[in-house]
Amino acid sequence: MQTSFIPALDALPERKSPLMERFWSLLETKSPSQLEAMARESRLITRRNFGRTMRLFAPLYVSNECVNNCSYCGFSRDNTSIMRVTLTVDQVVREARHLTELGFRNILLVAGEHPRFVSEGYLEECIRAIRDFVPTIGIEVGPMEAPEYERMVKAGAEGLVVYHETYDRAMYTDMHTAGPKKDFDWRLACPERGYEGGFRRIGIGALFGLSDWRLEALRLAAHLEHLYKHCWKSSFTVAFPRLRPAAGGFQPLTGFPDWALVQTICAFRLTFPEVGIVLSTREPASLRDALAPLGITTMSAGSHTEPGGYTGAGQDDLHQTVRGRRVELEAKTEDARAEGQFGIADERSPAEVAEMLQKQGLDAVWKDWDPAILTEGALAA
Repeated sequence: MQTSFIPALDALPERKSPLMERFWSLLETKSPSQLEAMARESRLITRRNFGRTMRLFAPLYVSNECVNNCSYCGFSRDNTSIMRVTLTVDQVVREARHLTELGFRNILLVAGEHPRFVSEGYLEECIRAIRDFVPTIGIEVGPMEAPEYERMVKAGAEGLVVYHETYDRAMYTDMHTAGPKKDFDWRLACPERGYEGGFRRIGIGALFGLSDWRLEALRLAAHLEHLYKHCWKSSFTVAFPRLRPAAGGFQPLTGFPDWALVQTICAFRLTFPEVGIVLSTREPASLRDALAPLGITTMSAGSHTEPGGYTGAGQDDLHQTVRGRRVELEAKTEDARAEGQFGIADERSPAEVAEMLQKQGLDAVWKDWDPAILTEGALAA
């Protein structure tokens, strides 16, 4: 496993490659006119490399159980009062079919990390159950070894998303106080294990609001540069999610204002012309509308961050967990729901987001991949 870039991450910004030197210069303080010039160039580069397409996807949360204690996350183990559930495979199918009825053909399966509830074989079974009607399946789950990832790929997944949360080692230690996620280097090397397991698309990102945004962006860029060198057969996406309200009441520790988000998006587009850039429903509708033409290539729409959020699946099995153990509810109200990972800011429907894109001259792409492509290629060979 190549990990030579890890010391460089710790030493930034002193030790940088020529590419990172350029990236760092793009993050320096800019005047409004300079930032506008970056935005114009970013838009032109995006159109040149991606045309007017915008990939749309939906997250499908299958479980909010977790053994990790992450201070900023609604699923954190120590949030003992929240409602939790792990969907059955049939319930996952129900949620996925609902999403396809809305138009989605690109679904990201998301789960907390809890081996007792999200047990061995469960995710593979979920993938197999929806692969015949969902051509593009990604996963955002607890880190695995390469052979486990290979089983996910064979089951039908083609995308892996692993956000490192923060590249600041000291802050990472402070934020992750219990569970497997405490291991900084194990998580950092996760995309490479995914590549070894055969994933075609790999998404990385940092959670902005925990550490200085410029250093966070620079370390994220250094990670991306490393992956381009060592995992060159895969395509990559990056994301810059900003902290949103979540169970437990955690508040952002550092600022990341709108103009800084714009500058970060443009810096990545100008430095990495072919990287995909993801924008989630964490951001408000007006800002997403403004950012869409500047460098974004993938957007979520109509999202729910709680298991069963689209159809109400799993409501009959709501419970709590204390120290990883299931605790039955003494009483449950009719409107009880599983806890979401974070709050959603853009609550528009998928159709409304697609209409917004059309008005901006962008084409909403619900599907751009099918496993049959590989089969046809193999037959032709």
